[in-house]
Amino acid sequence: MFVGRKNELSLLEEMYLSDRFEFLVLYGRRRVGKTELLSEFARQHKDDTVYFSALQRNNPLNLEDFSKMIQMHFDQRYIAPFPDWEAGFIYYGDKVSERRQILIIDEFPFLAEPDPLIMSILQHLIDHVWKKKNIMFVLCGSNISYMEKEVIGQNAPLFGRTTSQLELRSFDYLDSGAFFPDYSNVDKLIAYGILGGIPRYLNEFEDSISIRKNLERHLLRNGAFLKDEPLVFLRMETRESAIYNSIITAISEGINTPVRIGGRIHEDRAKVSKYLLTLQNLRLVERCVPCGESEKSKNAIYKIKDNFFRFWYRFAFSNRNYYDLLGPEAASEDIEKNLSDYMGLAFENICKEYLVRLAKEGELPFVPYYLDKWWGTNPVLKAQDDVDLLGLSKDGKLGIFCECKFKNNKFVMEDYDDTLNAVKAFPDMQKYYLYFFSKSGFTDSVRSRAAEEGAHLIEIDDLFQV
Repeated sequence: MFVGRKNELSLLEEMYLSDRFEFLVLYGRRRVGKTELLSEFARQHKDDTVYFSALQRNNPLNLEDFSKMIQMHFDQRYIAPFPDWEAGFIYYGDKVSERRQILIIDEFPFLAEPDPLIMSILQHLIDHVWKKKNIMFVLCGSNISYMEKEVIGQNAPLFGRTTSQLELRSFDYLDSGAFFPDYSNVDKLIAYGILGGIPRYLNEFEDSISIRKNLERHLLRNGAFLKDEPLVFLRMETRESAIYNSIITAISEGINTPVRIGGRIHEDRAKVSKYLLTLQNLRLVERCVPCGESEKSKNAIYKIKDNFFRFWYRFAFSNRNYYDLLGPEAASEDIEKNLSDYMGLAFENICKEYLVRLAKEGELPFVPYYLDKWWGTNPVLKAQDDVDLLGLSKDGKLGIFCECKFKNNKFVMEDYDDTLNAVKAFPDMQKYYLYFFSKSGFTDSVRSRAAEEGAHLIEIDDLFQV
């Protein structure tokens, strides 16, 4: 079953219906669903589409497969491989007449990295032939840094030729929930907190069994796809996977600056910073600064961005030997006891995604210029303080203060007051709005006070009413 991606499919369909040459570069991290998206689109236009997926092998073999597909598509027979890629692309362009034709090349870096001349050939053909043809052309790749630098970068041969470019990102909590129609909304959020928004991971869980049983069957059992997926992913995407693994492990332990990470894994700080940049390009790690501060802030820390990696390093990797002794069933029970605590940060990110949706629909009191966690010194309290989620206007005069609780106890007055104390850290703020999120609801006293003061109370089911 194909889930989500309505906006992306709509973009592809608009490009198909266009009366001009269209060129889309689509990229995104491995497992995010690029091939599934393009395959779904191609199925809707199968008579007009050549979908070629390059393999990680030498170009003569890839060219042979490409030749077969092109010739079978237009002539219903295969004669011989083209002598080179230029001949193949020229042949394709010559065969396109009035009827709209779609050419999709998936995993393009497998072709272009060993033979960069391919991009110059495409540049020439687009400039002199294809832009006058009824062609929709799509290049797709999983190597994000390569696609951004070598394919659409300013110094790339194809720069300026695209009519659209799109990074396919992971699903948010709402779209991820569509994978589990039979789960309660709470379990949908927990599944998202564990698996993140990567479709390949979401497809592993079954909503006909409990979260705990899914952990036992699809993550902890020997042979399960998810059991060693982060290690497999790093080996596929990096050359020194052991060092990357060590860095992510350190971050999962709360060691979150280059200096501290370097000390923990016994590597030079400059080297660690370089590897952190690669992990950011892989969309596994993110550099965070307190909400409202410059990206150059010295208060920056690093966090694991991907939910599944954060979950896996927190539980499966750090307890590997112990869980092997316990066995999958007992290990899943042990994890389940700690899920509420683990879900704290995941829930903050879910609440952020909820506010982003509200902002896009014009449902917030103002559109935040900054929206993230804040931490720092509260001058009134003369102590360190934090806000789970803070939205600020560009001038800092307006604020949205959020407290996010994924606990089995109701949101109490103390939580309310803590948020108001945090507001005092922003003496120049002219107006603020309170948003409280709670898994288990709110006490009567909190509800009464919120009604009087205009605070917004959001429960789990409300998150799914966007």
